[in-house]
This record gives sequence, C-alpha cells and structure tokens, in this order.
Amino acid sequence: MRAHLATLGPAAVASAAVALALHGLILRPRMLTWGATRDEAARSYPGDELIPGAGSSSTMATTLPAPPSRVWPWLAQMGCDRGGWYSWDRLDNGGRPSANGIVPQWQSLEQGQRLASVPGGRAWFTVAILVPERTLVLRDDTRLPSGRPFDPFHGPPPRAFISSVWGFHLEPVGTGTRLVVRTLGRSRPRVLTGPMDLMFWEPAHFIMQTRQFHNLRARQRRTA
Repeated sequence: MRAHLATLGPAAVASAAVALALHGLILRPRMLTWGATRDEAARSYPGDELIPGAGSSSTMATTLPAPPSRVWPWLAQMGCDRGGWYSWDRLDNGGRPSANGIVPQWQSLEQGQRLASVPGGRAWFTVAILVPERTLVLRDDTRLPSGRPFDPFHGPPPRAFISSVWGFHLEPVGTGTRLVVRTLGRSRPRVLTGPMDLMFWEPAHFIMQTRQFHNLRARQRRTA
C-alpha cells in the first residue's frame, strides 16, 4: 500500500505536466486564434495601442454571410441595456434574450459612450474607437477584487486591476464580411491575474466569443 501511494504522487505530477504542456503548446494557441488566419493573428489593429504592455491577447475570426453595412447595426446595438451580446444570455445578459432584429433606438453610438456589461449597469464598456461599418473597440477598466470600474486617465491605476479592449474589425470579402475580434489585456498583480487568465478568462472568452459568432451568423442568415 505504501509503495502504491509513493508512486501515485510522481505519476500524478507527470500527468499534470503532460496536460499543461499539451494545453500550452497545442490547445491554447488554437483557442486564442480560433478561426483567424496567420496574417490576421499577426496584424495590428486599431485599439492595440490603448493597452501598452499587454499581458494577454487573442485574435478570433469568422466570416458572416452579409456585407459590413448589414453586420454593423447588430454590433452598434450591443450592451446589456440594449440589444445584448448575442452569446450565452444566461451568463452575460441576465437571462434576457439578445435582440433578434435591428432596433432603431439602439443604433445611436458615439465615442465615449458607456455600454452596460452587466445587468443594472454597475459595470460597463466604454466605446474607445468608432468607425461605422469598419471598427468598434470597447474598453474595460476594472478594480480588483471589487469589480468596480475606474477611470484610467485620471491618476495612477489601482494596485489590483484589469484593463482590456475588445475590438471588432470588419472587412468586406466577396458578398460577406470577415469579422476579426481582437482582445488585449493588462492586469496587476500578475502573480494572481496570470493564472486566472489561463484557467478562467481565456477559456471563458473562447466559449462566449464562439457563441457570439454562431449567433451573429444565424441572425444574418435569418434576415437575409
């Protein structure tokens, strides 16, 4: 029995090391560049300059069956207090279904505008860059562990924080649209936020972003 227990520890450590290596070398790179070409993943995009010294990033992409002029209105009305996020609504929209059509009163969008990221508006994204039918970059600056927003342009950042951008970039391709989504994040203290990126935030973003891609495609096909 003692011999069995003695060999169990090293075996478990070895298995964990193999699993981490597979995740780091194979699964994670694919997850962070899901659907994107090598050129798309390597390019710089508007908004990259907003997070200097980023410690995390991803570039995911999909092709939507509609031109940018028809894709843009869906992006312009995003927000918890607007059209939702077109992802898993129970997780990021308070259970309220995201919009299934274009709502005119949600089409007004301007730089500096706040879009609620959680029900009730206690946290939000700020529209950082806005080029209609081309680029929409949302910025989030959050104190840790409270989850309260802070202004990154007035005074030094908090001791513990996350600053990130979520950028949507549209390019016409044939009769459709290539939608490339770039995220960049900077956070402190990295000894805590780094493992959280690997274990939670990156997988969560992958799950939510691929769902958003799926639902945007479905809405485009339905309204075509």
